[in-house]
Amino acid sequence: MRISVSIDKKYDVVIIGSGLGGLLCANMLGMAGLKVCVLEKNRQLGGNLQTFSRDKKIFDTGVHYIGGLAQGQTLYQIFEYVGIMKRLKLEKMDRCFDKIFIGNDPKLYGQVQGYDAFVRRLSADFPGEEHNIRAYVQKVQQVCNSFPLYNLSLNNEEGETYLGNNESAEQVIASFTANKKLRAVLAGNNLLYAGTQDVTPFHVHALITNSYIESSWRCINGGSQIARLLAINIRKYGGDILRNTEIVALKEMEGAISYAQTSNGDQIFGKRFISNIHPAATLSLTKAPQVSKLYRKRITGLKQTISSLSVYLVLKPKQVAYEKSNYYYHKEGKLWHLNDYDEQTWPLGYGLYFTEDRANEGFAAAISILTPMRFEDVRQWSSTYNRTGKEQWRGASYDLFKQQKAEQLLRLVGERLPHIVNNIEKFYVATPLTNRDYIGDAEGSMYGVQKDYRDPLQTMISPRTKIPNLFLTGQNLNLHGILGTALSAVLTCTMLLDDNSLVEKIKKA
Repeated sequence: MRISVSIDKKYDVVIIGSGLGGLLCANMLGMAGLKVCVLEKNRQLGGNLQTFSRDKKIFDTGVHYIGGLAQGQTLYQIFEYVGIMKRLKLEKMDRCFDKIFIGNDPKLYGQVQGYDAFVRRLSADFPGEEHNIRAYVQKVQQVCNSFPLYNLSLNNEEGETYLGNNESAEQVIASFTANKKLRAVLAGNNLLYAGTQDVTPFHVHALITNSYIESSWRCINGGSQIARLLAINIRKYGGDILRNTEIVALKEMEGAISYAQTSNGDQIFGKRFISNIHPAATLSLTKAPQVSKLYRKRITGLKQTISSLSVYLVLKPKQVAYEKSNYYYHKEGKLWHLNDYDEQTWPLGYGLYFTEDRANEGFAAAISILTPMRFEDVRQWSSTYNRTGKEQWRGASYDLFKQQKAEQLLRLVGERLPHIVNNIEKFYVATPLTNRDYIGDAEGSMYGVQKDYRDPLQTMISPRTKIPNLFLTGQNLNLHGILGTALSAVLTCTMLLDDNSLVEKIKKA
C-alpha cells in the first residue's frame, strides 16, 4: 500500500468533495482553529464552480449568475465573513436580469431587480394585474421570512415545516392570477430549480427568486474564482487540499469513522468527517452499522432533479452585443413540463447566458445554453467515463448524438435569437454523462435531490448522521444554488462546532 503524505497526520476534520459547501466548511472550521483536509477527485476544485476554457474563452459549468450579493444581503455576509467578498471580481447585472420568451409571443418579458421595480415592470406588461402581482410578491417575502437560516438566524427546531414547503409552486402562483401568461412570466426562469408541476414546492421558487430580485451579479472570468479564493484561505489557516484523490471507502472503528481510504490505497485519518458529495454516494462508502437499512433505503430512493444538455458557443469577434442579462425560453404551456419531452418535441425550453469579450468590451465572446435532458437519453454510453486526467472516448455514435442534439437546440434558439446562431464560430457540448463524471451525482442531476411539496420532510436531509463524527453538507440538504449551498455549510459547521454563535458572527461580519 502506498503511504499518503498525510498518513502521519490526524486531521481535526476531513472533508470529502471540494464543491462550494466543502470549501466553505473548510474555511469556517479553519477560522475556528481546526486543522482541515479537503479531498477532491478531480484536478480542478469547486464542483459546480468549475470553469473550463475552449479557444481561449472561459465557460462556467454551473455558476452563470448569483443572487443576494449586495452589501448586507445573506450571501454577501457569508462571503464577507470568510474574507473573500472584497476580492471577488463581479459585475452587477442590468436592472432587467432575466428576459423571458414564451412560445411564439413576440413580446419580451422581464424580471427586474428590486421589488418595487419588479412590480412596476410586470404591471406595465399586464395592465389590471398590479394587485395580484403585489399579492404574489408579498407571499414570496412572507415565505422567505419564515426560513430563519435564510435570514441568518437559527431555529432550534430541526425539520420544522416552514411556510411554502408543503405547497405546490405551480398552484400557489396560479392562485394569484387567472392570466396564464403572467403565471408563465412569474416562473419563467424555473429552469433555475428544474421546476415541475407535480412536485416543486413554492418555497424553492420563493427563496431562489427572492435572492435574484434582491440583487443579481455575474462573476467576471467565471465562478471558479470563488473556489480559488477559498482554497487560498484554507491553506492560510494551515489546511491541506489533496486533488486527484478519489475516496472509495470510509472506514469505521469503534462506532466512528476512522479514516477515508483513497482509490490508490492511502488512508486519510480524521477526528471528524464532512461529506460534500451526494448523500447516497456517501452512504455507499461506509458499511457502518449505525446507518440503518431504512435510512439507506430512504436516501438512495430519493428522486433526483433532471440532468441537462449544455451547448457552449464560441462567437465570431465583435458580432454579438454583450448583455448583462439572461434569456429564458419555453414553449407555450410547457413551463412546468420542460422535462416531459419526447424525441420529436425536445427541447421544450432553455436558458441562455453571456460571457463578455474582455478584449472587445461591449461584445460577447461566448454563450452557454442549458436545457433539460434525462439521463435515459445517454444511458447506452453510461459505462464510459471521461474527465480531465481520465479521458476516454465514448465513440462515434455518442459524438453524432451530441452533434444532432446541439443542432436541434440551436434551431430553437435561432427562432428568437438569430443574431446569436448566425455568429457561431465553434460549439462544444456537455451531456448528463459529463455532469455525472465531473460532479459525481449518479445520473448527472442539475440540482441534486428533487424537493417535493407533498412530503417536504422526506427530502430535507439533516447535516447530522447516525455516525457521530460524520456530517453532510452541500446542495442536496435543503436548498441548492450558491446561496442554498452556502447556507448548508453554515448549518453543518454550526452543528459540528456545536456553536450557535457562528450565525451571529456571520451576520455581524
